[in-house]
Amino acid sequence: MGLELYLDLLSQPCRAVYIFAQRNRIPFELRPVELLKGQQRSPEFSQINSLQKVPVLKDGDFILTESTAILIYLSLKYQTEAHWYPPDLQTRSRVHEYLGWHADSIRGIFGVPLWTQVLAPLIGAEVPEEKVRRNRAFMDHALQQLEDTFLKSRPFLASNQVSLADLMALEELIQPTAMGYDVFAGRPRLAMWREQVEAFLGVELCKEAHGAIFSIKEQMAKKTLMVPPPEAHHSLLLRISRIP
Repeated sequence: MGLELYLDLLSQPCRAVYIFAQRNRIPFELRPVELLKGQQRSPEFSQINSLQKVPVLKDGDFILTESTAILIYLSLKYQTEAHWYPPDLQTRSRVHEYLGWHADSIRGIFGVPLWTQVLAPLIGAEVPEEKVRRNRAFMDHALQQLEDTFLKSRPFLASNQVSLADLMALEELIQPTAMGYDVFAGRPRLAMWREQVEAFLGVELCKEAHGAIFSIKEQMAKKTLMVPPPEAHHSLLLRISRIP
């Protein structure tokens, strides 16, 4: 069995892995895991990843979780172009510097609008407006740091070329944008960065990968969106309760 990727394109890290593999023409078998159906909690998937999360890479008997680890593994195994994961020590360290900050300051914040606008209403839960406003403030603060500390006057986040840092950042920033908060509006530097990254990745590939997240609010309005099964509600409510 060749390379298998377990993904749900509603997930930001899953989209990053999918785009990377497609952009670099890495052959893989897509194994869809529909989070809204609770498929990540199935006994079959739990045997692959006991943490019940996506993305997951399976390469023969080797199983790897966590998007950053998967992207690095793919870049090294398939010897992708050096700019993704630069061999130069200092430039590579800049990529890791961003990814570390990303995990602390971006990852848990920019996905919240999907929870407040879609997932919570799907199961009949409400998120206090105070938390929604606070999340917006957190995002605005992180966006300013992203521009001032990492992007600065460079075309990309870690160097003068696209790297794994840019791909991970783009997918997180797409999430609130798809929910109606265009994080690029009024931020010309960031908007130019997005345009350059998407042009490099391929506009059509980005449209394909972003299709699910950009259509989810319409599905919600038309009541065609899958409602999570009752057994999934406890874990969803727990996640919603943890929104700061």
